[in-house]
This record gives sequence, structure tokens and C-alpha cells, in this order.
Amino acid sequence: MLEPSAQVKSWSSAIEQVREQISRVIVGQQEVVEQMLWCIFAGGHVLLEGIPGLGKTVLVKTIADTLDLSFSRIQFTPDLMPSDITGTNVITFGPQGAADMVFQAGPVFSSIVLADEINRASPKTQSALLEAMQEQTVTVGGETRKLPQPFFVLATQNPLEQEGTYPLPEAQLDRFMLKIHVGYPSPEELKEIVRRTTSGNQPVPEKKTTSSELLEIRKASKEVLLADEVLDYGVRLLMMTHPEEKEAPEAVRNYVRFGSGPRGIQSIVSAAKVRAISKGRLHVSTGDIATVAVPALRHRLFLNFEGQAMGISPDLIIEEVLSALEGSR
Repeated sequence: MLEPSAQVKSWSSAIEQVREQISRVIVGQQEVVEQMLWCIFAGGHVLLEGIPGLGKTVLVKTIADTLDLSFSRIQFTPDLMPSDITGTNVITFGPQGAADMVFQAGPVFSSIVLADEINRASPKTQSALLEAMQEQTVTVGGETRKLPQPFFVLATQNPLEQEGTYPLPEAQLDRFMLKIHVGYPSPEELKEIVRRTTSGNQPVPEKKTTSSELLEIRKASKEVLLADEVLDYGVRLLMMTHPEEKEAPEAVRNYVRFGSGPRGIQSIVSAAKVRAISKGRLHVSTGDIATVAVPALRHRLFLNFEGQAMGISPDLIIEEVLSALEGSR
């Protein structure tokens, strides 16, 4: 059996190998890839937001290929029905003409489910993912079926087009561990994208880990040490997102209606533990907490009317909270 130091080194190496294979296909976006890997190895779900054409779908497919996991893509549209996601019972007829009900599994029965443009489907259809994301099960016709493990929902949405879309309800937003912004590439990255996508040789990622190894790292991340003072730092961070708190900075009191709930600190700690492993450590630092705070909380802050009218970014508010927290230490 490996020593703890050697074991964490092997886990860190496995995560790094996955990151390297993804970079063979995806140009740039190192921060996006790193945040997605925190979430996946922690067992959470990801909401990717970015304008069309930035490679969000390709990124998700590449991750599935690198991790050697089953993959399905669901294109969310206004006419998509819940049964199109979960599956349904269908009538079949045997050789003697006897009718029977057979469950036909939907695309949600995959390890990685890409919910493409999730905000284009109606709230009724969006809610079909709630049970799958929280309980890892699907209930159809009174029977509950377990989803394959590991299981992740990686959803995308376009922040530009609002016509014909249905904003995700707060209950579903809260089930995403991280919300990741996909930024525009630099000029040099654009050149490399053109070279890779217009040539005859398309890079193909190698399979660098298995589902059992992924589950092993996920289980190990639960055992990463979290000192009381580090947890206190994270809890103070979360509480300072609430406008009624005495320690809340001015930006929170002026522009935030509701701060993050308990899932916020759970997501921060889970992602921070995987980040610690990726850095070769078996303990969480306050630096880990601060680094994962923005993607873990940006979709859990609800601005008041003034904040929305002024176009205040939740990211800026979280940065102010972090600055105020550091200043009070």
C-alpha cells in the first residue's frame, strides 16, 4: 500500500494527466478546465456560461473521452419534454401478441450528460433534472432507477440571447456546484484554434483515467483535512454575503438581496479539497477556499433591484467580500 505522500502524488499526477490531454484539443481556457476538474473529481455538476462558438460543447465531449466515461448530449429546446430526458415506459408486443410495458431509458442514463443550452427548455422540462442531480436517481411510472456512477450534469447557457429562454430557477441553480464563465480567447489562442480546426490532423485525447480511479479520488477528497480555522474562514466568507450581517461589506448591503445558502459552503469546501489534492496536499488552506469562492458563489447571490439596474457583477461583490475578509484577519 502506498504511503499517504506517494498516494496523493499519484492522484495529483492523474488529475494533471487529464488536464494535459484536454489541452491537446482545447486551446487556452486553463482556468475553465481546472475549475471543471475540481467539480468533476468532487462529484458535482457544472454550469458553463459563454457566448456561442467558444468550444463549451467540445470541452465537455473531450472531458468525457479523456475520462473514458459514457456521454450523451441533450439539446434543450422549448418543445423538449421531461420524458425526452428521463425516458418512459413503452408498450411492446411479444411473439404471441402479449402486451408488456418496458422502460426505455432516456439520455440522462449516462455518466456525463451535456445539457446544451439548458435555459431554452421550459421550467417543467428543466425540473426533470432536479432528482437526477440531487439523488442520482430517476423515477418514472412509480419506479425509481439509479443512474450510472459516476454521474455529472454539465450544462451550458448563452448569456446573450434572452428571447425565448427560461432562466433557471434558484432551486436548480443551487444544485450546480460551480458556475464557470468561458471567456473569449486571445489573438494567439485564436491563431492556434484556426490551425487545429482547419488542418487535416485533428488532435484526439487519450484515455488517462478510469471511472474507478475517478471514484477513488472523489472518495479520497472527502478525507482531506479541514482545520477548524480554515472552516471558520469559509463560514465567515459565506455569512458576509448576507446583507443583514454586521461584517458584510458595503457592496453586499447595497446590492445583494439574498446571500448564499448552505450549499455554497458545501461546494466551496468540496472543490477546495480537490484543489488541495491536485496541488499534492492532504489539507485545505485558506488560499484554496478563496480561489474556489467566485465560481462556487456567483450563481448563489441574488441581487436587489438596484444591483440589477446598475449591472453589478456578483463576481465583483465576492471579490469585495474576500478583500474585506482578508483585511479583518
